[in-house]
Amino acid sequence: MPPYDSMNLGRLETDQPDVEKNFHVLAQTIGVSQFALCSQVHGAHVEEVTEDFPFTFNPAEHRQADAMVTTMTNVALVIRVADCLPVLFADTQARIIGAAHAGRQGLLAGVLEATVDKMRQLGADQIQAWIGPHVCVGCYEVPSDMAHDVWECLPATRGSSHHDTPAVDLGAGACSILTSLNIDVHQENRCTSCEPEYFSHRRDRGQTGRQAGVIWLETPHTWAC
Repeated sequence: MPPYDSMNLGRLETDQPDVEKNFHVLAQTIGVSQFALCSQVHGAHVEEVTEDFPFTFNPAEHRQADAMVTTMTNVALVIRVADCLPVLFADTQARIIGAAHAGRQGLLAGVLEATVDKMRQLGADQIQAWIGPHVCVGCYEVPSDMAHDVWECLPATRGSSHHDTPAVDLGAGACSILTSLNIDVHQENRCTSCEPEYFSHRRDRGQTGRQAGVIWLETPHTWAC
């Protein structure tokens, strides 16, 4: 039942068994054999997903991280969000993919830089990035002192809310970081708070599910997200 009834891919520790059932539907839809999930903590740690990664829906076994990278085929990297940025990465020539959870804290902690750095350590040098739906600057009103702290660290985030109060532009901040790293950026300018088809922690005061950014390598010559 609402608010968890529309492909909620969120909190396995509280919303089971519906979330796990939804992952099985997703697996059948996109044709992957395994999902890589982490316990997201608004930090900058990046996990490399290899054969020994805990491919499980049990949250007690999830590693704490806010980004993942892999070269494995038919493993979907899953970033769960409800206003934060899901950022997906791919180097199609090197066949290396990544996914990052980037909210205000994660952007300032350097999660995007850490993800790109990890991919480049693995051999990626032609990385593209996709920023998925997230809360827009008009809906992301924050206290003035918080806004100024963020703006000082990341000037591209400066903005105003729909009420003409201080706000943080997460999408612009992420684009600025990625562009500075010579990453080709594609952004989906859909607002999770404005548009009711998305889950939104801010709009629904925490009583909500999670959508996900998902990326995977399908075969030796293709990838998808």
